[in-house]
Amino acid sequence: MTNKNNTVLYTGVSSKLRDRVYEHKSGKYKNSFTYRYNCHKLVYFEGFVLIEEAIAREKQIKKGSRKKKESLIDKMNPAWLDLYDQIEDL
Repeated sequence: MTNKNNTVLYTGVSSKLRDRVYEHKSGKYKNSFTYRYNCHKLVYFEGFVLIEEAIAREKQIKKGSRKKKESLIDKMNPAWLDLYDQIEDL
C-alpha cells in the first residue's frame, strides 16, 4: 500500500485482503503505520494458498530495497492505480 503521492510503501499480509485494505482505507486502527502515513492505496498484491507462504513472501519483500518494491509494482501496475476495486476476497 502507498499514499496518494506514492512516497511511502507499506507491506503486510492478510488472509482476507479486501477486508484488510478496507480497514486501512477507513482508518480503523489509529495507531497503525498506514494511518499515520495515509497509506490508503493498494498498488500491489500477491495471492497464496498457505499463510506460511504469504508470511515468508512478506518478509522477503520487506527486506528488499525500495527499488525492488517499485519494480514489483511497476510490473503489475505501471500506473500505480488503486487496485482495491479490482480484488476479490482472496
